[in-house]
Amino acid sequence: MSDANQPSGVNPDQDVNANNLPGQRGDAGEVIGTRRGMFGAQNGGDTTGYGGLVRTVRLPGATNRPYGGPDGEAGYGAYDEIADELEGALEEQGLLPENAIEKTVVDRAELTFHIAREHLPRVARTLRDDPALRFELCTGVSAVHFLGDKGRELHAVYHLRSITHNRLIRLEVSAPDNDPHVPSIVDIYPTNDWHEREVYDFFGLIFDGHPALTRIMMPDDWQGFPQRKDYPLGGIPVEYKGAQIPAPDQRRSYS
Repeated sequence: MSDANQPSGVNPDQDVNANNLPGQRGDAGEVIGTRRGMFGAQNGGDTTGYGGLVRTVRLPGATNRPYGGPDGEAGYGAYDEIADELEGALEEQGLLPENAIEKTVVDRAELTFHIAREHLPRVARTLRDDPALRFELCTGVSAVHFLGDKGRELHAVYHLRSITHNRLIRLEVSAPDNDPHVPSIVDIYPTNDWHEREVYDFFGLIFDGHPALTRIMMPDDWQGFPQRKDYPLGGIPVEYKGAQIPAPDQRRSYS
């Protein structure tokens, strides 16, 4: 085939850092591990047929000023204004911002404040009550379990929206597997009530101060937390149109 007939662009199957792949960070950020297969299962053979897939697990690193804004603009922008107002409000309360905010990340034009867990309630209340911030709504909390992120394996993620200023930010708090405690913010954002229960149910994160922290999806006597990455695959066989579909850990292995 002549050069004129060669397809343009980069072959993503040959270059894992190709610009035409979604969500690429290149070499930036913090490497916490390597994932093999479709879902990174480590206990048992590959049942997806993607056992040859290898991907670096990389968390975004701290962003330097200026942060810009939600439209990806360069220079001082809306995200800098939010950070300045938050840091100033914390200083007025006698709390050094660097003690509460572990790092500030702008990734994919989204702003995330990584907060030390012991300061989460004060930061959340400040974001809600300060007139220049006024993040009145927390749309819930979700979680993720990074086995490779040693000492902070469990991450709780909160999405906050300011209806007054039409802004959206994220808070992220981490806790180790051996001390899975995070302060509840239900008294600040009541909408988090069932969300915190769901995170506890699936990930085992204990929200200290929650008014009724009980399971919400799994039976009360269920052992373990099903969405942790070290939870056994398990499962039960399912009958579908007369065929027996084996449990995930009993299916054919490709490796």
